[in-house]
Amino acid sequence: MKRNPESKFVKLRCPKCKNEQITFGKVSSAINCHVCQEPLAQSTGGKTRFITQPLEQLE
Repeated sequence: MKRNPESKFVKLRCPKCKNEQITFGKVSSAINCHVCQEPLAQSTGGKTRFITQPLEQLE
């Protein structure tokens, strides 16, 4: 029996500099933009709380 993963990768766009990056749906630490260091997502101990609107979920 093959189980499907509960979390997926998510593409985010920075609202400040428009840089796009991909992160995991359940992060263990805060995610900042690689270009301008704007916070994009925070860890909640479970699912990620996205500060910016996710563009799409990737498989």
